[in-house]
Amino acid sequence: MIYYVRGIAVSSSIFFALYSISSVAVCCVWRRVWQFGQRYSSARCADLLFVWRLVPVAVAGAITLALAIPSFLLLEPRAIDERMSGLSVVLGLSGIGVVLGGIWRAVAALMKASRVVSRWSSGECVMESIPIRDGRDLVPVLRISGLAPPLTVSGILRPSMWLSRAAEFALTEPELETALRHEFAHVRRRDNLRRLILHLVAFPGMAQLETAWREATEMAADDAAVSSASEALDLASAMLKLTELISPHPSTELTAALVRSPADCLNARVRRLIAWPEQSPTQKSRLGYAMWVAAAVAATLALTYGQLLVQLHAATECLVR
Repeated sequence: MIYYVRGIAVSSSIFFALYSISSVAVCCVWRRVWQFGQRYSSARCADLLFVWRLVPVAVAGAITLALAIPSFLLLEPRAIDERMSGLSVVLGLSGIGVVLGGIWRAVAALMKASRVVSRWSSGECVMESIPIRDGRDLVPVLRISGLAPPLTVSGILRPSMWLSRAAEFALTEPELETALRHEFAHVRRRDNLRRLILHLVAFPGMAQLETAWREATEMAADDAAVSSASEALDLASAMLKLTELISPHPSTELTAALVRSPADCLNARVRRLIAWPEQSPTQKSRLGYAMWVAAAVAATLALTYGQLLVQLHAATECLVR
């Protein structure tokens, strides 16, 4: 029993140390990653920022599962009885706290979203399907009274759209169609699920990176909603009209509303839509290079796996003692 407790403590210590170090590194260089992503489409930029945000937990989790735990199980004697240092105990408890804290934040966000959506649905609502774009896609829309935001998407695995009657009356048919396509883009990109994941991996100092990701997702949804200058103007007009209809009732992080973004971001989106024909073409993705790099890293790890286990076990011995 003590053997496995020590294994959990050592593994969580390594996880927390790697998670903290890589999180600090991500915080220091994320602006350069964001500037690099500006050369591509908003969707690729948003995906790049999201992946970069997950680098710390991916690195820490992969090394812990693939190296730390196997090295302990294979190389640590079961009969040895050694006391753990105070540093390893603190790091171990911190690692467990990070995991449990992320689960707590995610569950709390889900519960809050459930309460808010229940409040929205307390009034009269009608389930309908509104055709978008060329009529081949049907989007389920809940038409409700003014309790919810003017236009928003809620739900994780089965997202649904909420459209207030005030917003429907305020918007023209082209404006409403482009606004619905914007929200449908959030549904297709699973942005609410990504928001939930960010709650799971929350870490101090990541607020600016996550804000930049949210802004990029809104611009990516704008791009997906329009295909011409006239449609861009319709979406910009819809955004300006809906800013006057924002509900005073509380919203939740696990929703994607058309006009809930900060004023600076909203103004930037409107200016971007107005200048739609002036946008520069995006560069092609370098996914092929990334795949070659990933293959090279995987091959290197496969060839040196045994040696890495021995070296990591030696490092954990220094940590424990």
